[in-house]
Amino acid sequence: MATILLSLNTHALLPLHTSTRTTKTTLKSLRFSHNPPFSSPFYCKHDTRLHLRCQTTTGTPSIADFASSAGQDRLRKVPIKNIRNFSIIAHIDHGKSTLADKLLQMTGTVQKRDMKEQFLDNMDLERERGITIKLQAARMRYVYENEGYCLNLIDTPGHVDFSYEVSRSLAACEGALLVVDASQGVEAQTLANVYLALENNLEIILVLNKIDLPGAEPDRVCMEIEEVIGLDCSNAIHCSAKEGIGITEILNAIVERVPPPHDTAAMPLRALIFDSYYDPYRGVIVYFRVIDGTIKKGDRIYFMASGKDYYADEIGVLSPNQMQVEELYAGEVGYISASIRSVADARVGDTITHYSRKAEQSLPGYEEATPMVFCGLFPVDADQFSELRDALEKLQLNDAALKFEPESSSAMGFGFRCGFLGLLHMEIVQERLEREYNLSLITTAPSVVYRVNCVDDDIVECSNPSLLPEPGKRRSIEEPFVKIEMLTPKDYIGTLMELAQERRGEFKEMKYITEIRASITYELPLAEMVGDFFDQLKSRSKGYASMEYTFVGYKESDLIRLDIQINGEPVEPLATIVHKDKAYSIGRALTQKLKELIPRQMFKVPIQACIGAKVIASEALSAIRKDVLAKCYGGDISRKKKLLKKQAAGKKRMKAIGKVDVPQEAFMAVLKLEKEVL
Repeated sequence: MATILLSLNTHALLPLHTSTRTTKTTLKSLRFSHNPPFSSPFYCKHDTRLHLRCQTTTGTPSIADFASSAGQDRLRKVPIKNIRNFSIIAHIDHGKSTLADKLLQMTGTVQKRDMKEQFLDNMDLERERGITIKLQAARMRYVYENEGYCLNLIDTPGHVDFSYEVSRSLAACEGALLVVDASQGVEAQTLANVYLALENNLEIILVLNKIDLPGAEPDRVCMEIEEVIGLDCSNAIHCSAKEGIGITEILNAIVERVPPPHDTAAMPLRALIFDSYYDPYRGVIVYFRVIDGTIKKGDRIYFMASGKDYYADEIGVLSPNQMQVEELYAGEVGYISASIRSVADARVGDTITHYSRKAEQSLPGYEEATPMVFCGLFPVDADQFSELRDALEKLQLNDAALKFEPESSSAMGFGFRCGFLGLLHMEIVQERLEREYNLSLITTAPSVVYRVNCVDDDIVECSNPSLLPEPGKRRSIEEPFVKIEMLTPKDYIGTLMELAQERRGEFKEMKYITEIRASITYELPLAEMVGDFFDQLKSRSKGYASMEYTFVGYKESDLIRLDIQINGEPVEPLATIVHKDKAYSIGRALTQKLKELIPRQMFKVPIQACIGAKVIASEALSAIRKDVLAKCYGGDISRKKKLLKKQAAGKKRMKAIGKVDVPQEAFMAVLKLEKEVL
């Protein structure tokens, strides 16, 4: 038995007006059961402190207590052979963030009192939507067979629009936990992430999550994984991140199966930047993985791509909050603060080396992200243009997939043409700009980049309809096509095929993965997918279907530019590039909407949708007329005709010199309509 002496201040337990006599009485009234956790209390006359003898049974502490105490020493250095760098990959909503939370808790990295759901998701937007948007790193310490190990975890997003974040995190790891929902099975993004991990030659540890659910079918899912992906499921770990089942087995598997990084600490420093963000007080904060060599606090470092050098004022690890250390060596993951003020100096994918002992060759870095969807971002207040530019530069530091270039519009002034990986990415960037940088923004309808083959054999890439060459100068227009794979239960095959056919899809193949699940592959124009395709897919399959798409190239299509003319004047911001078959329905919808929104003038205003000189849909705003016949109480009809003829001549003259101002609200409503009908 071990005896621990506890000292409690009784005045802290009693009201302020309690007398010493009352205190004594209260102490006498303390009684314990026959098997008390404490021995009898005793009271000292001159000290109102209660001393209790606590008897505990000596023995082996619980695994959780032991792990928790080990977690406090996570800054302690370990040999390179004891470092494990791994990532968690899965389809959206398969339990990655919950598993990461449990790993942090089990290793004592985060205390129970500080724990909250989605601990690593530190953006309000991530918590509101329940999705991971940014990759997050965390260092954990785990004791296995009486030996300390350093586990560097990188949690990744699951949505297809953030696959660039996943590819960057995998490049900094040697292993990956593939999490599959035991009730839902293999989904589209599961496949995409597995292929990314295999391209990076990572050791994949299969984890079947949510086995505590009543609908969990681990055996069926294992068979599905073996058939579809080709991974051996004999050593798959069955776990429930929510209930804490199988977490120790996962930690043991990471130590046993993930290979350690190469011991290259003696070589010249080379560190790969995999993420960064802008801090208004400390400048650019860089997250990196040391591939070769060692970096110490105060070292003069050199960024090989930008050619800039700085002093490392602060280096540390992410555990998951920033914790300062004096030194990081090969295999470790950490952050660096060097008072970097220019966001262009430390880009994702750059290589950090020592200024005095430069590495001969930089690291391969990352493949540039190719934007798939484009839209215009304009500030509501024109004075915020420079603030929007600064905000986009800082956000690009944190989101390397974002691309932008300046653009001006006759309707909305100066803004930026931005490129995104998908619609959700576009939505998230807009919300982050508005929340984090306090901007009010207008977004145009999403569009894609078209390739125009001109008569003089030039090829022009065009994402803005107003920049499309004249019909006489172009030979053909090509549009981007994507290969889309939909995984769905067999009950919804018909409705999803109908959806793809409506969007000009070209059927490629259909195969049954299991008896009840099928994979349908189509090739369809990207322009048809950037609208509400994903929403329609989910609603038609009651949420059970999932999709993954890849860019396959450009194909020639029968595309035309649809112009909107108001009072005979073309309005460039409302022009769109559409397929010939859909031109009439879109033109009709736009003209009807504009008729509702444009205020009436003193003269008749025609609103027309045109293909070149041909009008395909038309509406007209009737003029505001003064009643010129009010003063005529009778008399000959010729008198009335004379007054009406005089009024008509005035209206004709007014129409010739009059100008119709389209209000901002009308542009906004039409842009919203374009997003719905395109």
